[in-house]
Parts: sequence; C-alpha cells; structure tokens
Amino acid sequence: MSDYTPRPEHKFTFGLWTVGNPGRDPFGEPTREAVNPADSVRKLGALGAYGVNFHDDDLVPFGASSQERERIIKEFHSALDESGVKVPMATTNLFTQPIFKDGGFTSSDPKVRAFAVQKAMRGMELGKEFGAETYVFWGGREGSEVDASKNPLDPLKWFREALDFLNAWQMEQGFGYRFALEPKPNEPRGDIYLATTGNMLAFIETLAHPENVGLNPEFAHDTMAGLNFVHQVAQAMDAGKLFHIDLNGQKPGRFDQDLRFGQEDQKTNFFLVKLLEDNGYDNPRHFDAHALRTSNAGDVWEFAKGCMRTYLILKEKAQRFNEDAEIQGIIQELNGDTQSLVGAYSKEGADKLMAQKFDVAALTNRPLPYESWINSSSSCCWACVRPVNHRGTEARRHRER
Repeated sequence: MSDYTPRPEHKFTFGLWTVGNPGRDPFGEPTREAVNPADSVRKLGALGAYGVNFHDDDLVPFGASSQERERIIKEFHSALDESGVKVPMATTNLFTQPIFKDGGFTSSDPKVRAFAVQKAMRGMELGKEFGAETYVFWGGREGSEVDASKNPLDPLKWFREALDFLNAWQMEQGFGYRFALEPKPNEPRGDIYLATTGNMLAFIETLAHPENVGLNPEFAHDTMAGLNFVHQVAQAMDAGKLFHIDLNGQKPGRFDQDLRFGQEDQKTNFFLVKLLEDNGYDNPRHFDAHALRTSNAGDVWEFAKGCMRTYLILKEKAQRFNEDAEIQGIIQELNGDTQSLVGAYSKEGADKLMAQKFDVAALTNRPLPYESWINSSSSCCWACVRPVNHRGTEARRHRER
C-alpha cells in the first residue's frame, strides 16, 4: 500500500468553520464544544494540512471590541508561525446575522448593501493580516422567496456594483486578491441568484475586471441539484476560472450535508480528482465539510484525516488508471482518431468539408461496447472508485486479474 500521509505540498486546506463545527443543525443544539481557532491551526499542522481558511466572523466574532480583535489576531499569528500552516483564502460571512435576512449585496435596502460592502472590506483587511491570496464570495442570502419583491435585474446590478467596488478598492490597497465566486442552486434562500457555474461565468464577463474574478465551485452545491460536478469544474477550468474548489460529500436531493470528502459517490470523486490532477490544478484542495453531528471532539480529527487520505487514495488510483495499458487501449479504441476534421476556419477548409463524403451507416453502426468493456479484465480499473471507509482504509480491494 502506498503512503497516504498528507504533506503541505498536497495543498490540503480546511476552514475554521469545518473542523470547528460544533454539530449544531437547524433542529438541534451543538453536540460538541467550540474549538479555539489557534488550537485548530496547531492540530491541522500536526496532521499535515497545508492551510486554514476563515470567514471574518470565524476568527473575530461579530461585534468584538478592538482589544479583543487584537488579542485574537496575535494568538492566531502565533499558532500559524508555530505550525507552519498558511492562510490561502479568506471570505466574509454575509448570511448569519439577521441584518442579511433579505440579502447582503442584493438587499432591497441600500444601507444594508453598503454595510455588506463595508463588512467585506474589513474582512479583506483581516485576510491580508495573514497573507490570504484568494477572496471567496458565497451569496448564501443573495436570493428571494417572493419574486414580486424586486425586479430581478436589480439584484444583478447591485451584486455587480458591490464586486466592482470591492475589486477596485482592494487593488488600490495593493492587496492582490483574486476573487472567487461560489455558485449554489438552492438553500438557504428559496431561489439563489447566479445559481450555477454557467450563470457565474456569464456574470463575470460583465464585471469591470473579469480577469481578476473566477470561481469556487463546491461538490455538495451542484450535487444537491442533480448536476454533474465534474462537468461543472471542467467548464470552469476550460474558462481559466477555477481559482479555488470546495470538496465534500453529498447525497443528491438532500439538504446541504457537507459530508466528509468521499463519503458519498466515490466514482464522481475519482473522476473529479483525476480531472484536477491530470490538468495541473495547482490551487488549494479545500475541504468544505464537517464531521457528523454524532462525532465527539476526537472524531473530528479522524474526519479531517479521512478527507485528506481519501483524496490521496483517489489520486493514486487515477495515476494507476492512466498507466494501465489495457484501459488506455480501450479508451483509444473508443475515441478513435483524435485529429479534428474541422479545425480553425478557412475557406479552403470549408470547401473541403463541404465536399467530404461520410458513410453514415458505418458511423451509425460503429460498436461502442461500454458494457463489454466494463465486464472485461480491465474492470478493476473502473473499480478505482471502490468505497473508502471513515478511517480511510479501502473497504474493497482490486479483484485478482
């Protein structure tokens, strides 16, 4: 068995809100004690994690005094220095406080919108205290339950205004952030604006500095809505906009579960890891997940280890898949001649294509025996997606050839 020990070069990161989640849900109070942010950093460093991310309120509680803020920042700096853990990403909580009940950047009240922008500015200052390079925007309250309440063009205008203002300000400050927008089709609002990767990509092109704005897609968000997360990530990569990614587990059609990475749908996770690794993704692999509500404090760290171990197992399996001669032969047979018959437009090329004769019957009847291939001796390579249990051990081994 390979060594699945996480190391900083793997760029695994966790949010303070993930390992610090106390097990509260909409129907129940916390099941475990809150964790001091500095203690979380030290523990993550000991486990081999690369970084820790935070919302502004995760680190400095909402409404904290300046003295309390200074004390927390000093303590957090010390923990980062001791552990070697980095802060690659920061974000602003614009969804918990009651003032954001009808949105932050898209609230109908201009004073609420201004407060949301101010809070984001202060959050950016806090992130730069620790060297964050990416700033994520998740619009958890940017949506509606009552469509008659506002012209749907207005929220887009207000969202654009906020992002353009914040981007111009942070550039003037010399912060050097890249913005990453996080789409989510539904929950906690009935209908959330800019719900998918495609929505976000189109919206980004309307901003003043689209080159500085990308995406932070999340596995659970797309899976809740029945979308293929691998395809969503591929579209972001194709556009050069995959600035960050949130990894977790989710059952389709359920509430936002934020389960341990790999707990559900190992096949999709395999192809997700393969997509990232095969195409040179070099930004953090962030686990936006939390331990089950049934976990005690010690089990939280087993959860964290399990997220990282599962990724490394799937990474190894993706490499094995790529190196398996039989599987690669099947793929080559499936794809046939990869040379394009269309290519870039030219008059000569267009005339040649118009004159081309195609054997429609032969192309129609070309065999594509997916079922036979899956049942072949190479099927163990499809089984690179075999389940991984909560302690990270493979629940099933490759069968003997």
